[in-house]
Amino acid sequence: MTDHIITVLIADDHPVVRDGLRGMLAAEPGFDVLGEAAGGVEAVEQALRLDPDVVLMDLRMPAGSGVDAIAELTRRGARAKVLVLTTYDTDSDTIPAIEAGATGYLLKDAPRDELFAAVRAAAEGRTVLSPAVASRLVSAVRKPAVPTGETLSAREREVLALVAKGTSNREIARELFISEATVKTHLTHLYGKLGVRDRAAAVAVAYDRGILG
Repeated sequence: MTDHIITVLIADDHPVVRDGLRGMLAAEPGFDVLGEAAGGVEAVEQALRLDPDVVLMDLRMPAGSGVDAIAELTRRGARAKVLVLTTYDTDSDTIPAIEAGATGYLLKDAPRDELFAAVRAAAEGRTVLSPAVASRLVSAVRKPAVPTGETLSAREREVLALVAKGTSNREIARELFISEATVKTHLTHLYGKLGVRDRAAAVAVAYDRGILG
């Protein structure tokens, strides 16, 4: 665990929620809340301006959705890791958020210690999924996962192994000495072979089939 102060941006359309999160983080050593945003568009602007370690992102906000904000931050190459903090754990919420580039997904009823641990993990680039979300994701990806008979190439396995460690596309490109575009191509191919749509699903299916592990 890192000793440095973890800087945080809170994005939620409810002022009471923002105040509560700010108060909790302010009372715990090791965190510094740099700012707040009431919507996805403002969250992107604030994240790019303040450069926090972690963005606590609600998903359903009137002024720009959390998923759109996550996708935009990923596209802009923002350094901040996004930890989704929401009341929603349906497949239609979790999978698009993780696919867009969220590092983790936590529900708002999580105990404060779990929240603190998740923020610290996200700051270090580790994938964080609440148990309810993790089990839902695995069951969701098993349904459409139909074996195609195609095996993964050695390079695709390398990319998948790094994805399983929570490595970003940019970091994978650096590690394997290839371009980010090539990483995305490998991901597209292995998604097709595994019958999945996103990183978390690919990892779950790979473990299920013994490709990883």
